[in-house]
This record gives sequence, C-alpha cells and structure tokens, in this order.
Amino acid sequence: MKKKIIIIGSGIGGLGAAALLAKSGYEVTVIEKNANLGGRANIFEAEGYTFDMGPSWYLMPDVFEQYFKLLDEDVSKHLDLIKLSPSYRVFFSNDEELPIVDIHSDLDKDLPLFEQLEPGITPKIKEYLKRSGEQYEMAKDTFMYRNMGFSLDFLKWDVIKKGIELNPFQTMQSYLNKWFQSERVKKILEYTLVFLGSDPSKTPAMYNIMNAIDFNMGVYYPKGGIYEIVKALVSINKKHGTQFMTNSPVSKIRVENKKATGVLLENGTVLEADMIISNADLWFTETHLLEKRHQTYPEKYWEKAVLSPSAFIMYLGLDRELEVLSHHNLRFGGDWKQNFKELFDTPQLPEDPSYYICKPTETDPDLSPAGTDNLFVLVPIPPGLTLSEADMASYRQKILNLMKTDLKLPAFEDYIVYERSYWSDDFRRDYNAYKGTALGMAHTLKQTLKRPLNYSKKVKNLYYVGAGTSPGIGMPICLISAELVYKRIQKIKTSKPLKSL
Repeated sequence: MKKKIIIIGSGIGGLGAAALLAKSGYEVTVIEKNANLGGRANIFEAEGYTFDMGPSWYLMPDVFEQYFKLLDEDVSKHLDLIKLSPSYRVFFSNDEELPIVDIHSDLDKDLPLFEQLEPGITPKIKEYLKRSGEQYEMAKDTFMYRNMGFSLDFLKWDVIKKGIELNPFQTMQSYLNKWFQSERVKKILEYTLVFLGSDPSKTPAMYNIMNAIDFNMGVYYPKGGIYEIVKALVSINKKHGTQFMTNSPVSKIRVENKKATGVLLENGTVLEADMIISNADLWFTETHLLEKRHQTYPEKYWEKAVLSPSAFIMYLGLDRELEVLSHHNLRFGGDWKQNFKELFDTPQLPEDPSYYICKPTETDPDLSPAGTDNLFVLVPIPPGLTLSEADMASYRQKILNLMKTDLKLPAFEDYIVYERSYWSDDFRRDYNAYKGTALGMAHTLKQTLKRPLNYSKKVKNLYYVGAGTSPGIGMPICLISAELVYKRIQKIKTSKPLKSL
C-alpha cells in the first residue's frame, strides 16, 4: 500500500516536494488555506489587468532546469522563457549626472557603464564576477543541496576549506568595499540582497554569488507571468496523481506517541497520513499547529529571529503606456545606509525609501488592455509595524509623489484607473506570516549557517519545506528545499544535486 503524505501549503516549495514524492510512488495530498494554489506566488485579475502578486524575478535558470529534469520534464515545454534586455533599469534619486542606467547582464554591454561610474574598473569587475561565478558553482556543488545535520561531512577539511573560501565571516558591505570605490556600483551589486531580505552590513559575503546569478546568467520572464510556474508545477503534480484541497485551513497537526498521524482542518475534518510536510509559515506551523510540548522552534525562538522586511505593495492599472519604465525598475534612495537602518535597526516607514517597480506589460502586453500598462510597486518596510488607516494613506501618497518626481511624470496619479494596496496585515491574513514579513527569516550569518532544519526534532515523520528552512528565500531556492526534503524522507545523503529519482 502506498504511504500517504499530506503537504500543508502550496507554495513553490510545497508544490515542488509534492511532485517529487508523487512521482516516486507516494500518495500525496496538498492542502491550501486560500482559494488559489501557489502561496505567495499568487495572482489576481481585475478590470482587464492581470497581476502577479508576489515574486516577479525569474533567476537561477539552472536550478529550474535541474528540478524539471528530475521529473523527466523539459522546462522549455512548460514555460516560454524570455531573457530580458535590459535585465533591469536603475533610478538613482537626486543624481543629476547619471539619474537612470540600464543593466543588461551582459558584461560587454555593461562595461562602458561601469567605467563611467568608476574609471579603471574593468579588470576588477571581471575578476570579481569570475570569482563570484566560481563560488556559486562551489556553493551549489557543496552546500546548497546538502541537508544540514544529516552527516558529519562538514567536519572534513576539504568542505571546511571550501566554506572558508566563500568568505562567510565578512559582510557583503565590507567585501565590496575592498573591491570597488563607486557607491553607485556597490548599490547595483548589493540590491540583490533585497531578494534575501537582508542588510548588506549584516549579510555574509558568501552572497556575492547573487551577482554571478545576476550578471553571468541574466534575468528571465515566463510569458504569461510568474504564475505560469505554479501552473506548470500543478500540471506535473496532477500527472503523477497528487490531490489538491483549496479553501481548507489546517487548525492542528495531529500527533500520537510523538509521531505525526494527520491533520485537523478548521471545518472539523480529520485527514490521516503517514507523513506530514508543512510548507506553511514555519513560525505558524510550530507555534499554532503544534502543542507546546511538540515544538522544536517555540515562540521564544522567533522572538530572537531577525526577520526580512515586510512590504507595502501597490497594484496599479494605468490608462496608458509608460516608456520611461523597463520591465524591472529599481529606485535607490539617496541615503542607502539610513534606509537599511530604518528597515532593521530603528523600525519605521522609510523616509527616503528604495523601491521597486515591475512593468510586466513591457514584455507581455496581453496582461492589460491594449495601449495600457500594469505596475507592481513594492516598497520594503519593517515587519511588525502597527499602522493606522491614516498612516497607510499618507505613506501611499508619499510613494506616489516620489514616483512623480523620479519618473518625471507630474500627472502620474491621473493615469491610474485601477488600484489595490497590500500591507503587512495582508501578509499575516493570507499567509500566516510572522509579524507580516514578506519573505521570512533574513539571511544573517547565524540564520544562514543555523537555519531551521527541515524536520521536527520532537515529532517523528513531520518535515518542513520552503523559505523558512534550508537553504532559504527565493523561488529557485525553495525548489532546492523541495529536493532536500525529498532526500531527507528517502534517506539520500548525497550533497550533490540529484540526477534522477
């Protein structure tokens, strides 16, 4: 008889784990509290505009290819991937000399810009990206696909040596200061840390590998939007027999004799299983779905955790096209360090924030009515803030005023024909996110090296997958997390990416 597995939550990690296990012969059921599958990779349509609600960058194409190959699938058969050029556009606020620059993820195209920003930089940036690429391959081959706590391999000198080569005890800020002088260059190389929800002054220098991902691989977009990834994973799951239950919040993980035996839904339904994998927010899983005596990571653990930012998001439908914007757009605030201080050290709504605008209609005009654009505007804000309606209205207006100035469009508000806002409380409500964080735990040194394990130490046959556990935040990283929990269940001890199931 097939062993039954219940997966709580249908984010990228949950869907990824479900497909691997279903293909390997398990009877898998995915239970989702919301109406849509996909977790934070959600979607909605309104008045002819289609909005991806969460992730918007397709990075690390090699990881997607690796994952799909495990399932005997060709990623190109599921996703129509378009390589963006430029990869993104950067707006330097209050910079009269060079207010707008394009980054192409093609060093031949980008070198003239870098030389303009820092004359004589060419040999340094080439060497920097070469090393970043080597470290990325090393990390992928040695650490990313390794289950923490699974073996004593970390005590071997060759592994320790490789770990030291990744500069884990330097911060990204200090590491970049040794390479470059231009503050604008350093901002361009640090922005990727936003995807990790981290402050460059506290993030290990090992994450310079993000620059290799950016500049050596490029940025892609799946035609139709990021939700096409969710559709692909759901399709593969159904092919292998995975069952789905939506609008079905779980109220409790059932434990008998220190062993997970099933779940209790909020409607009173009891579902039995041989194993449980939670892709729900890890804080919520541990502190709400388990009794205290069964918690590996109780409330006191989370009180000490460093969280990534929450976000203020605006989904905007415009009545026209905006030529000033590319597909991905980054606005860097004038005081970079103060911005991070407001996000992590003295929590408050940032005074001069860095923010991000996605205009998917630059690449995919079918996402809005002809001759119009839709925008996804994201401003990182601290988690856990208590905001009044007046606070939110005032900050919304502040961001719109900044956009008018940055984009040199004084009538910008008049172009908006559809608007929806999304705040910390929405992340709490929709995803049970601790303190409304948009991403989860930040990638500080401690929370990189000692991220929560992907299994419970207190309850047998209870596992975890997704951004809350190893390796961490991001869609491709969550697919690696899916492979790791698969290895854990199957008792596969290799630190290499799997080549077959």
